[in-house]
Amino acid sequence: MNDNIKGALFIVVACAFIAATTAIAKQLGAGGAETQLHPLQVSFGRFLFGFLTLLPFALLKRPDFQGAHWPQHAARVVCGWAGVSCMFAAVAFLPLADATAISFLNPFFTMVLAILFLGETVGKWRWGAAIVAFSGVLVLTQPGSSAFQPAALIALSAAALMGMEVLFIKLLTRREPHQRILLINNGAGAVISGLAALFFWQPPSGEQWLMLAAIGAIMVTAQLFFLRGMTLGETNFVAPFLFMNLPFAALYGGLFFGEVPALTTLAGAVLILSGAGILGWRERLAAQRQAAAEDR
Repeated sequence: MNDNIKGALFIVVACAFIAATTAIAKQLGAGGAETQLHPLQVSFGRFLFGFLTLLPFALLKRPDFQGAHWPQHAARVVCGWAGVSCMFAAVAFLPLADATAISFLNPFFTMVLAILFLGETVGKWRWGAAIVAFSGVLVLTQPGSSAFQPAALIALSAAALMGMEVLFIKLLTRREPHQRILLINNGAGAVISGLAALFFWQPPSGEQWLMLAAIGAIMVTAQLFFLRGMTLGETNFVAPFLFMNLPFAALYGGLFFGEVPALTTLAGAVLILSGAGILGWRERLAAQRQAAAEDR
């Protein structure tokens, strides 16, 4: 297999793992009144066990923290923790496919923030893509009707926060190694999420502790597969495979929670993914033009 195919396979596996973490979070947060865990407890488990998974590698390689841009790390950690917490709260009430589809709006929030804070210019194609995607959210959530679920606003908040996180990740990856970014994110995230979870703490059962550990370990594994996939393959080839997160979420929702996607879910997801695909295509074209101009 060539590197593009290998990279795409790594991305697909990463998507399967990411969807698995949301499925486990749904199980932890959607139990009975005496068994469910608060979303902040679930996000604490995600960061704590993610950090513990990375710790042996950190002790072995001893990464250098000199030159770390701590304000950007702090902003990224807060946005990532809040986004993950909102996502875990949303999946407790929404079908996995619905919450996952809405989460694909995060590139559009990143686009808007890049305009405001980085001075990037956006053409009619990108604005058109945003309109298509947001129309998909309207179809999926059906605001103003009896089918509307307030939890969709939590999923929308998760997308906005994760969009902000992506902006800071872009800034950090320009100057810092991936290993350092992952370690700081999971370590600082464990501290922040732990402090927040104290206000809602209830002792998890042994099975719940195992599920929390699984979320952290699986998410770190997904991040490593994602980074490997992006390193092996060309971005314009492997990036669209990130959309595989949605069919995996629908699969897990059907297998473990008996969720059958409604027609509105399918129609809304198609519009959201179409908008995200158009945006990704335009970003790749812009990157290719910039690279060609630099080579001249």
